[in-house]
Amino acid sequence: MRLGIDLGGTKIEIVALDDAGRELLRRRTPTPQGDYYETLQTIVQLVRDAEAELGQRGSLGIGTPGALSRATGRLKNSNSVALNGQPLLQDLEALLQRKVKIANDANCFALSEATDGAAAGAEVVFGVILGTGVGAGIVVNGHILTGPNGIAGEWGHNPLPWPQPHELPGPACYCGVRGCIETFLSGPGMAKLHELETGVSLRAEEIVKRSEQGDAACERSLQAYEHRLARSLAHVVNILDPDVIVLGGGMSNIERLYRNVPTLWGQWVFSDRVDTRLVQHRFGDSSGVRGAAWL
Repeated sequence: MRLGIDLGGTKIEIVALDDAGRELLRRRTPTPQGDYYETLQTIVQLVRDAEAELGQRGSLGIGTPGALSRATGRLKNSNSVALNGQPLLQDLEALLQRKVKIANDANCFALSEATDGAAAGAEVVFGVILGTGVGAGIVVNGHILTGPNGIAGEWGHNPLPWPQPHELPGPACYCGVRGCIETFLSGPGMAKLHELETGVSLRAEEIVKRSEQGDAACERSLQAYEHRLARSLAHVVNILDPDVIVLGGGMSNIERLYRNVPTLWGQWVFSDRVDTRLVQHRFGDSSGVRGAAWL
């Protein structure tokens, strides 16, 4: 049995898979906010409860925000800042008394979708998570690319490309600079920008809903989001030229993105046409947890 944990900013999810990839169990619980030790205990309890229910012990893979530092072995670059600088791998191995595999959550998502998901069979896959933060993973011929710094695919902390005057210098990002893609394309980023433009505080999903109901201000915010996403993905296409871009995370459930963004991105892609496909995840918002299990 293979257990996978998706350690997200708002929820922690566990899945159990058998050797053929069939799902035996799936559970999720809210992520303790700002409390590293409570987060550890939540993960441990999810594992113990799953193994008790299924009557067997499993291997364990964890998809995390951020990445393990090759210098210290501790977590870095997580938008869940309470995890940064913590010995997550060592602590979990001690608490659970087994080896644990850890990979960036976006890498897990990309691996899952490239293996048997929406991008199955594609040679080069860019798997994007648009949620509490913005990240991505790169899979080439079935293998995750991590890079010597462990940050391959971290497009969310590049600047928004081809910025318009009113988008400069951009919102402040937790990473210490301004104008990161994440501050524009994450769910909280979209909500914050809408509030700055309109004075109305709405969650991203409410902005989408009201746009569908004819709210002009919400429609403008959604069109601005599509424009920014198209520019940001065109930048990726120019560098990586992937066969498929797969979207995951809460913002990936906006169905109109798959129609509208490919009609926009061609004006920034350095090619006479764009054959890259933009697709929605196959396994739902929690697709990354499957990739964690396969670790």
